[in-house]
Amino acid sequence: MISISPDITALYKEIDGSKITADIYVPPQETGSLPCLIIIHGGAWMVGASSMINKDQIKDCLDRKWIVVSPNHRLCPQVDVLEGPMTDIRDFLAWIYDGNLDKELKNAGLEVSVNKDKVMSFGTSSGGHLALSLGYDVPRKVVAIYDQYSPASFSDQSWRKKQEDRTPPGVKIDLDLAQKVFDIKPIPTTAGVGLEGQALPPDFSDPRQAFTFSTMSRGGVVKAIYPKGETEGYQKVDPVLNVTSDFPPTMIVHGTADVSVPIHLSHALFKKLQDAGVESEMVEVEGAEHTFSMKMVKGDATWERQRLGFDFLEKIIARKS
Repeated sequence: MISISPDITALYKEIDGSKITADIYVPPQETGSLPCLIIIHGGAWMVGASSMINKDQIKDCLDRKWIVVSPNHRLCPQVDVLEGPMTDIRDFLAWIYDGNLDKELKNAGLEVSVNKDKVMSFGTSSGGHLALSLGYDVPRKVVAIYDQYSPASFSDQSWRKKQEDRTPPGVKIDLDLAQKVFDIKPIPTTAGVGLEGQALPPDFSDPRQAFTFSTMSRGGVVKAIYPKGETEGYQKVDPVLNVTSDFPPTMIVHGTADVSVPIHLSHALFKKLQDAGVESEMVEVEGAEHTFSMKMVKGDATWERQRLGFDFLEKIIARKS
């Protein structure tokens, strides 16, 4: 994977002491009004950071002459997924539409601006869920969405299935230590560990990592990130429950060997999109596991399959010219 650094890191939101930033990448030697792609990192809404996204994918998008922005968000479980990650990412979208990204670009001496009719979203795993959340319950939606193996259908029983392989054999996580994650203030917006290709074992002396991996091991992710869902339901947070005929055009790419987020969840989302008449496509990557985005090698079969998602976005925005 190539090494690439953001041109700008901007503060887009501050709340209760949490300073939330976004990395901004600009295609070199470009001027004028350009499309903008929001890329959102994965990490079960509890770990990860904007720096942990695939840099080859960023380069691919820059070569398409797109501005690329990757926002951080507050991490669960000190705040639930609706009030934390979803609200932050939606506020980031509004921040762009309100012209604040243009101001950052201008202040940096860059001669580019955002084409507000060509703002798109893309994310992997939990980032895919957040990318989908920009297609409903927002004043102005993104124009198209690319979802890579995102969690959806929160009522599905696969969410309650234990993932005991998340902890190495013989390792016992200190659950009292894990609960100390709730004592950390302000709420973190980055974590120095991710799930996208993260090599085990993690550092279980860190309360956040101990909490995240122990929660996944016992099948408790949905309860941890949205506890009120058990009594109130998931209408506000589940994209599957919010697909309507005016949902943005959406591409789904999912690996057939994904055991963390089974592919049938994406099948269910795709069916909802198709039934609602939403322009949508789904690509299955044969033999690919969860987090393949960080494990693939540029130019291999998986790389070429997932690039179809960016081609889909390009097709949609081409109509806006």
